[in-house]
Amino acid sequence: MNSSEILSLRLSNSGLSHSPFQSPTDAVTHLAAVQAQDFTAAKWSLGLRVKKSTNADIERAFNEGRIQRIHVMRPTWHLVMPEDLRWMLELTAPRVKSLVAASNRRIGLDGALLAKSNAAIVKALEGHRYLTRQELKTILNDIGIKTDVQQLAHAIMHAELDGLICSGPKRGTQFTYALLDERVKESARISREEALKKIALRYFTSHGPAQQKDFSWWSGLADKDAKNAIELIGSHLNRETVNRKEYWFAPREPGAIPDSPTALLLSVYDEYTIAYKDRSDLSEAREIERMIAMGNSLTAVLILDGKVAGTWKKRMKNQAVEIRLDPFRILDDDEQEAVEAEASRYGRFFGVPVVFVMEPFGR
Repeated sequence: MNSSEILSLRLSNSGLSHSPFQSPTDAVTHLAAVQAQDFTAAKWSLGLRVKKSTNADIERAFNEGRIQRIHVMRPTWHLVMPEDLRWMLELTAPRVKSLVAASNRRIGLDGALLAKSNAAIVKALEGHRYLTRQELKTILNDIGIKTDVQQLAHAIMHAELDGLICSGPKRGTQFTYALLDERVKESARISREEALKKIALRYFTSHGPAQQKDFSWWSGLADKDAKNAIELIGSHLNRETVNRKEYWFAPREPGAIPDSPTALLLSVYDEYTIAYKDRSDLSEAREIERMIAMGNSLTAVLILDGKVAGTWKKRMKNQAVEIRLDPFRILDDDEQEAVEAEASRYGRFFGVPVVFVMEPFGR
């Protein structure tokens, strides 16, 4: 196995090669978790994997509670299945809390204050009430908990990590919160060992080939827990060493790997780009690392033959979406045709006309 084969398997295993899923819930179930701090980008990530899907399909699944958006790993927002919420939180929340504890103290959120805010948030949401972040801020202010933007975000995240609240339906363009016990049906508890096995098997099935450190980074689990998880499911995975790196992945039927797409327009936070600690197979020159480090200034990446080959930006312009491509090299005719087809696919998904602009290489 070489780098190209690793990328080809990842494209197939993650569902990018052939849009194999029939619904958003199928895709989220397979991927286990889909990074979603940028909700529009997360919807596009699912749209690429769900056959003939539209933005409205993903929105409907979210608003109906068939998929959830919650802080559950690392910490950042992820889309997860409702039935996975409780065991995932039980597995990953303690470490997330430890990672944000110093930050909480720095901004003035101690245990007593977080317990008080938890109680107020729960009381406010009781009876299937769905409230926005700003409405929760008002409620906390009314009981003497004054919160700035960062404090409010941390207080709400703490309530999520405690398994008290989850996402409600959107109200227009605004997100709402709901009580977890009212929004999501109770599920049977599983042991920590079973949770480790479940999350590891789903990660390596959907994201493999991947290394132990990739799984540890993606899940937020400590290295020793990631190692233990792999040991628990090792008999269900294939293992191969490439360039002195040990990769794990689910077995595949011979000849069952679809052809990889020539071009993809991805969010930098798509599972294909974000879900690995070691991204050298994807981008030897470390472009992807620089983009992630730049935060919101560069959030979309062009993939050609599995590798990072440029960036792209979108903006609404005269009732259409303008997609402006900035490649790292000159594209040949086939590549340009493939990129333009992906831009059109983006427009169809969101139901808007597309204006495609190619920036000249080396401008």
